[in-house]
Amino acid sequence: MNTKQLPDGNSSWKKIALFLISQNISLFGSSVVSFSIIWYITLQTSSGKWVMLFTLCALLPQVLISLWAGVWADRYNRKYLIMLADGFIALATLGMAIAFFAGYQSMELLLAVSLIRSIGAGIQMPAASALYPQIVPREKLTKVQGINQTLNSVLLLLSPAVGGIVLGSVGILWAFLIDVITASLAIAVLSFIRIEKVAAITEPATVFAELRQGIDYVMSHRLLRRVIICFGVSFFLFTPAAVLTPLLVERSFGGDVWRLTANEMVWTIGSLLGGVFVSLRGEFKDKIRTVAICLAGFGVTFALVGITSNFTVYLLIMGIAGFFLPIMSTAQTVLIQENVEAAMMGRVFSLIQIVTGSAMPMAILFFGPLADIVSIGSILWVTGVLLIAVGVLYQVTSKRAGLN
Repeated sequence: MNTKQLPDGNSSWKKIALFLISQNISLFGSSVVSFSIIWYITLQTSSGKWVMLFTLCALLPQVLISLWAGVWADRYNRKYLIMLADGFIALATLGMAIAFFAGYQSMELLLAVSLIRSIGAGIQMPAASALYPQIVPREKLTKVQGINQTLNSVLLLLSPAVGGIVLGSVGILWAFLIDVITASLAIAVLSFIRIEKVAAITEPATVFAELRQGIDYVMSHRLLRRVIICFGVSFFLFTPAAVLTPLLVERSFGGDVWRLTANEMVWTIGSLLGGVFVSLRGEFKDKIRTVAICLAGFGVTFALVGITSNFTVYLLIMGIAGFFLPIMSTAQTVLIQENVEAAMMGRVFSLIQIVTGSAMPMAILFFGPLADIVSIGSILWVTGVLLIAVGVLYQVTSKRAGLN
């Protein structure tokens, strides 16, 4: 990798700190408004169809825009691309707030703005992931990603509570305004960082030609091929645990709200502890082995979740499963950042976003109806065993190829 690394000094850490602050402020506002919208739709309609439509509007545009977002992240200054995406999201949310204030409160408007916000997020994410190696010294990538995962977990723990309080006490209009304010703050903080545009490897071509370059780059790279396949298969197998566990709790332990809340919280707390562990450790020498161990860890915990009959034990196992998430995510992300040319980084992360963003909707179309035919516990047990196999296969094939 020929990225020019910054010296590990005070100026470098100041730039890193400002970038982390900017991105997590933006994440917090987006999370608050996302929870507020989904709960508002649920309370207003009590309709699974509307919840499904919101989920599709919130996820699918990110996948589709990624076809272009990765090229833009490699072609233009990533800092300004992130700022423009944040501004685009803030303007859409502000427009929705004005419409709601004027009395035009329709479900269709919420879906339309959610779609627009998803497009902005799809542009922002590859650019943000690709920017880290520009400002973080190579030997500090794992530590910084661990800090970021910890901050993400804290904010994702707080944002449902804040969204619920705002929606219940002052209404959804104020949730929109929180997002506008946090996006504006994120843009302001990021404006203080000086980041240069990465030099292109070749002369700019059409967007689709550059996208094809990114696909060819990934497919000709032994390590990246394995990483992409690992992402796709693992996210497909993660889906039952990510989507069906609330239904499992309701069917097996009871539909009390506190049980469903506890189910969400223990996973986030586990992820928070995992992020702290990564931050303190600072580096994983064999990142492929780390990912393989985490996949096996997910497999064991998901399989145990599928067979446990005690709710306290269930929560403990789910917390342990959450612990593996930031470790695997950090190791896999840093592995990519260390092995990809700077000028190709955006396209590689956009392709990963396409794979992961497509895997879960495809999986839920399969596992959702299946959950009405066989027990969710059986689904979790089988996917858990398959995840263990994926982890072992990932380690063995990568070792044979001389990769680490």
